[in-house]
Amino acid sequence: MDNNQNVSNANKRFKVNKNTIIEFLIDNSLYIFIIAAIIAIQIISPMFLSIPSIINIISLSAANLPLALGIAGCIILTGTDLSAGRIVGVVACVSASLLQSTGYANKMFPDLNTMSVYTVFIIALAIGGIVGLINGFCTAKFHLHPFIVTLSTQLIVYGFLLMYLMIGNNNGQSISGLDSSFTNLITGSILSIGETAIPNFVWFSIIITALMWFIWNKTKFGKNMFAVGSNPDAANVSGVNVTRTIIYVFTLAGILYGVTGFIEAARIGSNSAATGLNYELDAIAACVIGGVSFVGGIGKIRGVIIGVVLLRIIFVGLTFLGIDANMQYVIKGLIILIACAIDMRKYLVKK
Repeated sequence: MDNNQNVSNANKRFKVNKNTIIEFLIDNSLYIFIIAAIIAIQIISPMFLSIPSIINIISLSAANLPLALGIAGCIILTGTDLSAGRIVGVVACVSASLLQSTGYANKMFPDLNTMSVYTVFIIALAIGGIVGLINGFCTAKFHLHPFIVTLSTQLIVYGFLLMYLMIGNNNGQSISGLDSSFTNLITGSILSIGETAIPNFVWFSIIITALMWFIWNKTKFGKNMFAVGSNPDAANVSGVNVTRTIIYVFTLAGILYGVTGFIEAARIGSNSAATGLNYELDAIAACVIGGVSFVGGIGKIRGVIIGVVLLRIIFVGLTFLGIDANMQYVIKGLIILIACAIDMRKYLVKK
């Protein structure tokens, strides 16, 4: 009898361990796939993880990290932000037009002297913040879904961008010829590894990420954001101003898009109506990969960082393999779909 009971207990433990392993593999299948892909790409193309390539991946990740951190806050509120990429585009074009070199032949505003970089930076933050404020206000006050609100502002912002590019002497052309005070600040370098320079915007991104970690984890605003994302009704009963919190989250997201647009203006060097196109898709994919859940109230800064870096590694790796740029959109869409499916499965299991 004792032997049969021991065998039964052993079988139960085996089933429990087996189920635990299976659950772990399913929940982390996307990470496992991405890591396996990285290993495969490195085997096929040994230069993939060389020092210049790694610094390139870090730089690309740093350029997109503020955008992802902004969208992450919206996702934590069980929403999203489809206007993010277009806000980046309009901020980049406005920043570039105000920071063209004074003697540049195709200057958009020939009678306007090159403005102070710091003044333009404040303008960039203001543009992003105003659009974010509109998104948050419409979502909170009119009880509209962020998908509809941000889809609307995406179109509005894009329309304004197209009209802006037609004024002055620009006539819809790309904006280039940026002043050295701007490019040196953003893409210049104070540190190199070997012969490969680390651009300054990497350090700016690190500072912004540290600030966002503090806001999320150490402030009342951060606690309120997670409370509203988890259960807005319970948060309201607990004394949280749900409307104000939603407006703050979207406004902060807009400011972060403004930072991204300001960086992109100098990083790209030639800005057009295509600047910022589909940037929000990369950011949403990175957030979901990093564990920011669409069910609300779940997400960590380190997860966003991991998601941004892993996604960038994959896209750089696909470029190394010579995968067609159009095919990369297909892969990007599949990653978002699979990540959301895994996220929802985790939620249903817990429920």
